[in-house]
Amino acid sequence: MKSIPAEIRPEQITAIVDTREQCPLDLSPLRSVVGTLATGDYSVAGLESLVAIERKSLSDLLGCVGTSWERFEREIQRLLAYPCRAVVVECTWLDLETGEWRSQVTPAAAVGSVLGWIAQGVPFIMAGSHERAGRYVSRLLFTAARRRWRECRGLIAQADDAQGMPMEAAADCPA
Repeated sequence: MKSIPAEIRPEQITAIVDTREQCPLDLSPLRSVVGTLATGDYSVAGLESLVAIERKSLSDLLGCVGTSWERFEREIQRLLAYPCRAVVVECTWLDLETGEWRSQVTPAAAVGSVLGWIAQGVPFIMAGSHERAGRYVSRLLFTAARRRWRECRGLIAQADDAQGMPMEAAADCPA
């Protein structure tokens, strides 16, 4: 049986960038490919059903609070099905609180909506800029992949140990 390395490096991870993503993030040092995701803008190849990250600019977020609220609420509901999920926003809390934008959305509505979505169980990461959002999404994707890698190594080690046991003892191994 081929040996599986103890750890995985960022360069070994392939991020998937959704085809609809209009302003892709720099996810270096991860590799990136364009693909279609059911939910979110970013995921990890092989973990598409486990990892979904949505990216929003400030203007995107204001649209989600305003005219696109129902559509984004459906997106939030889909994100809740993923063990690793987040919305990464290219602004700060202060940007939301000061409300220096041209929109009917008030600062109170913007902050309140984000807090409401957080209360539903979706983390919002206020990255502050497009560049920082790229670093955060890259790190989040790598951390999720590394966690799954370690879990899989544990399962393989357990299976290898069970193979060396008598059949009766292997049946008693926890699933």
